[in-house]
Amino acid sequence: MNTHKIFTRTIWTLGFVSLFSDIASEMLYPIMPIYLKSIGFTALWIGILEGIAEAVVGLSKGYFGKLSDEKGMRMPFVRMGYFLSSISKPMMTLFVFPLWIFLARASDRLGKGMRTGARDAVLSDECSKENKGKVFGFHRAMDTLGAAIGPIAALAYLYFFPQDYKSLFLIAFAPAMIGVVLTFFIKEKKKSPTPTLPIGEGASYLNPPQRGGFRRGMDFLSYFSYWKKSSPEYRQVVAGLLLFAVFNSSDVFLLLMAKQIGIADDKIIMVYIFYNLIYALFSLPFGNLADRIGMKKTFALGLFFFCITYAGMAFVQSTLMLFALFFIYGLYAAANEGVSKAWISKIVPQGETATAIGFFASGSSIVTMISSATAGLIWVSAGAQTAFVVSAVGAFSALIYIALKAK
Repeated sequence: MNTHKIFTRTIWTLGFVSLFSDIASEMLYPIMPIYLKSIGFTALWIGILEGIAEAVVGLSKGYFGKLSDEKGMRMPFVRMGYFLSSISKPMMTLFVFPLWIFLARASDRLGKGMRTGARDAVLSDECSKENKGKVFGFHRAMDTLGAAIGPIAALAYLYFFPQDYKSLFLIAFAPAMIGVVLTFFIKEKKKSPTPTLPIGEGASYLNPPQRGGFRRGMDFLSYFSYWKKSSPEYRQVVAGLLLFAVFNSSDVFLLLMAKQIGIADDKIIMVYIFYNLIYALFSLPFGNLADRIGMKKTFALGLFFFCITYAGMAFVQSTLMLFALFFIYGLYAAANEGVSKAWISKIVPQGETATAIGFFASGSSIVTMISSATAGLIWVSAGAQTAFVVSAVGAFSALIYIALKAK
């Protein structure tokens, strides 16, 4: 099939939006654990911070994904989401006390949650079922290319201005705003609000009855009822993905392990750049592979790479071994990140895409909050090696479940 017909103008533009957004975010991500440790955060508190940040992403993904489907609108959520994440960058430079750092991180993740379901629905609407793996793989490749460029820019800056971490947060604001501006070049497709499924007179899980007081406030979480209304196939797939999320803590712990074994700060950033380059290079090939052999087999392959990485991180002792493990970890990310969303979008009705992805993202992020805090607790109480072994064994159990249960 003609590649130009697969990758439309909207798909290309969203790719560049993610490219610039990730340049900004990933300039900061590899230095985040170093910076947080320098202002007094322990591994446990870093785990709690990252876990709460992921919970904010997840809850907001589900809510705004549902709202996007209800309203039949995508781009307002995409634009506001990228804008919120942009302004969170300079927020980090104002104060360094923990509560403010939590607030700044939460603002960044709220923006991500607001935009993700709507953006993925735009991508899904732009492609056919036969090309979802390619399109989502391409988007992940653009996203991850930005995630490689960002740390390179950070490394170059820190070479000339060592340990000037605060200025990086201000510099990151520029590419973030370029991404925001690019969203205004995407036209909103005329789309009717999603037809609702009856769950009572005049109500549905996408259009709950009007209520007052406390119960009305609980509508924020009403999208969780999607689980009951979804297909058995969706529930089997998402159950497997969430089981994996139980053991998939924040990537910050990988960087902390590198720091713990004595790897220099510049080499930690370099290995993170290397990981993102591998991720970017293999995202589209794995997307193509998923279209050919199926989402399930490709995702299972990614889980196998994850198990190898985390088992190896428990025993890593050298820079060379660290690079080898991050190479494998890049393969895992390429095989799983875009494929999971393409898998979900392929098995749900078009009008429910944002809600379905949002529900999964919400559940995943809530579970990741717990897993990151738990990993931090295991780290400080039983050691880093134990934390990585537990993750590897748990991920292998998820691999077995997906192989046996998911369709």
